Amino acid sequence: MRKLTAALFVSVDGVVESPNRWQFDSFDDELAAEMTSMIDRVDTVLLGRIGYEEWKGYWPKVQKGDPFGDFINPVEKFIASRTLTGEQEWQNTSVIDGTLEQFVAAQKNLAGGEISVCGSISVVRQLFFAGLLDSLTLMMHPVIAGAGRHLFEPTDPVTRLILQNSRSTPTGNTILSYGVRAV
Repeated sequence: MRKLTAALFVSVDGVVESPNRWQFDSFDDELAAEMTSMIDRVDTVLLGRIGYEEWKGYWPKVQKGDPFGDFINPVEKFIASRTLTGEQEWQNTSVIDGTLEQFVAAQKNLAGGEISVCGSISVVRQLFFAGLLDSLTLMMHPVIAGAGRHLFEPTDPVTRLILQNSRSTPTGNTILSYGVRAV
């Protein structure tokens, strides 16, 4: 069975939205190496509509040699959307037909590498609370963002987690991977 993962940048105060606005100089070589290790295992990416629309205007134009661009452009991508239909302009991109949960459950039973949710807070939340996400990695930067969307909401249920892996980098980032703890 394939593993479903998600990784998000997060500030100390819990903001996950628009990390380009608050990452600053804490993105170091060790964090880059960790991200490279993560994407080396992935052969299928899930995106939300908003993330897709933001990324399709940027990543296809990035010069060859950019590590994330070289990964995200050719990889198989699926968009979770209720409004997009038909063929998409970004290579290897399709809109999910049917419900996200059913699609992901079927994908997990296919042969292949990891499936990763990229750049979609709502898709991560939906799959996490549906019990389909095997690992949630939070890459915490040593910064208080002050404003922006959080991954979890005050109305979310109490959910116990198990730490799968942790490490820190020289600039003060902490990389924490969690799974849902069985109760």
